[in-house]
Amino acid sequence: MWICKPTGMNQGRGIFLLKSKEDIAAFRLKLKHTEDRRFNRKMHYRQPQAYIVQHYIQNPLLLKGKKFDVRSYLLIACTAPYVVFFRHGYVRLTCDLYDPTSKNLSAHLTNQYMQKKNPLYSQLKEDTVWSMESFNAYVNDRFQAAKDLPRDWVLGAFAKRMQQIMSQCFLAVKSKLDCRLGFFDLIGCDFLVDEDFKVWLLEMNCNPALHTNCEVLKEVIPSVVVETLDLTLEIFRKIRGRQKIFPLVSQREFVHLYSAFSTTEKSSTELPKNTKDVQKTEPRRFMCGTEEKSVPSASPDNSANDSALPKRRSRSMSGHRPTSTSQNHHESGHSHYTAKLKLSKSTLNHHLKAGNDHHIPFITSSE
Repeated sequence: MWICKPTGMNQGRGIFLLKSKEDIAAFRLKLKHTEDRRFNRKMHYRQPQAYIVQHYIQNPLLLKGKKFDVRSYLLIACTAPYVVFFRHGYVRLTCDLYDPTSKNLSAHLTNQYMQKKNPLYSQLKEDTVWSMESFNAYVNDRFQAAKDLPRDWVLGAFAKRMQQIMSQCFLAVKSKLDCRLGFFDLIGCDFLVDEDFKVWLLEMNCNPALHTNCEVLKEVIPSVVVETLDLTLEIFRKIRGRQKIFPLVSQREFVHLYSAFSTTEKSSTELPKNTKDVQKTEPRRFMCGTEEKSVPSASPDNSANDSALPKRRSRSMSGHRPTSTSQNHHESGHSHYTAKLKLSKSTLNHHLKAGNDHHIPFITSSE
């Protein structure tokens, strides 16, 4: 069983499952016909839609019989030098009980946009989002003894594993990101846990959804946004003033993952003699072709989807050359993203109003 996600899209649009060899053969035939039509047209050339294809994990861990995934955050607070953080987010569940044979996508994708299509969503809304503390308590109660897990596995071993995966992903692409003082990016990272408590990275999303349509999100999202901006501004000011970056007064829930300088020294970071030289440096771009998902791509919050085949190239998180405003990216659905988020009310308001995630394809190995 495979899950296919078109790049450069969100909200679950264009996602479909391949459940048999016949489905795969039919899809290949469709791609061939599309390619033939494209070559027969001399005018109006159009780039074919790229897809990420992942092996579908059919044995996910269930919470009260429902499929779920975990949204956590990776903050690249500074890119010159790099300063990177992790933060817990929340758990997203489906409205319906898990059925791998279901033809209804809302049974496979946990994002809120898909769940809103369920006629019972208004009644179940608060049950579709759990806090990490509730998730931790549930695992302690239901699985700790049965699976021989350490106490507080969610807040301990699971959190550490997510941090390791995020660090590996960041290190894999950091040389291809834009390095300019003032650039930062908040990235939504989605993880799946299977019934053996193995952790799978599903995808990474730039412009993660920041809506607050239930009680848990009202607790989590505002604090994520505020601390993101506080950390980014504090680091920016310290670098401009040639001060030591650590300790950070504004650091509360975010956990430090990586810095370009020694974490033991945490010494002051020197700016180039002329900061304009940094601005003039030609940014490097990490382009994507057809990707294989494991930090899938472009599809909507395809959270509930699954591990990736680690064979294709894919695009990185932040650090694309800025080409347009974030609003244009939301509206156009293009798969090019900017790493530069201007510190302005209009940008912040846009992100708070936007209930969608844009996904950036990534490659992770399936252990």
